[in-house]
Amino acid sequence: MAIGLRDGDLESIRGTAILGGLGEDTLQALLSDGVVKALDRGETLFIQGEAANAFYIVLDGWVKVYRVTPAGEEAVVGVFTRGQSFAEAAAFTGGVYPAGGETVTDCRVLMIPARHLFARIRESPEIGLAMLASTSQHLHALVHQIQQLKAHTGAQRVAEFLLSLAPVDEGACTIALPYDKALIAGRLGMKPESLSRAFQRVRTVGVKINQNMATIADVEKLRDFVEQERAEVLRSRA
Repeated sequence: MAIGLRDGDLESIRGTAILGGLGEDTLQALLSDGVVKALDRGETLFIQGEAANAFYIVLDGWVKVYRVTPAGEEAVVGVFTRGQSFAEAAAFTGGVYPAGGETVTDCRVLMIPARHLFARIRESPEIGLAMLASTSQHLHALVHQIQQLKAHTGAQRVAEFLLSLAPVDEGACTIALPYDKALIAGRLGMKPESLSRAFQRVRTVGVKINQNMATIADVEKLRDFVEQERAEVLRSRA
């Protein structure tokens, strides 16, 4: 068992694509290599281009993964929260991190070092299959992200982002968001002022944003809103 795990952490870990399908003995063996790190907002987990020596699972808080462009600008590749993993592809291949990782709130992350990873995979090939499945899931997410940037309205992007974080499939729920709304805007390919307008749009379907908390009155209604936005875009192109 990883040092520093709390009650409820295992439930989040088992919900990840990378570890969720593992047998109990295999999971415990892999977790025994890990360590939980408590981090303040703005701390660096890894730097773009350095050797990939670990992958991570978020237990609490938010982490951003980003690339620095040749012009020195920051492009957000993804933002990850409780129960989500990242950097496993780089650790799996033994290469370098293709992007940087930084906390955007106070965080707790489970760090699983890569140094014993290949030995664990030889002992339990299912770990390798799980890592491939997780890498595929991240690839599909990036393809979907590109599709959003190309074809979806700002309000639709915001609604889909909130739905991806919703812990329930129906009814009401409350979601903790990153403190920095500019980060969400960057993740969704929007300017901060466009994000504010999109938040106003989703208010009409029962979404309330209060600082870093989003309350969804009806998840199904928000999902219907996404479909209505999609239909409107298609009609406008007809």
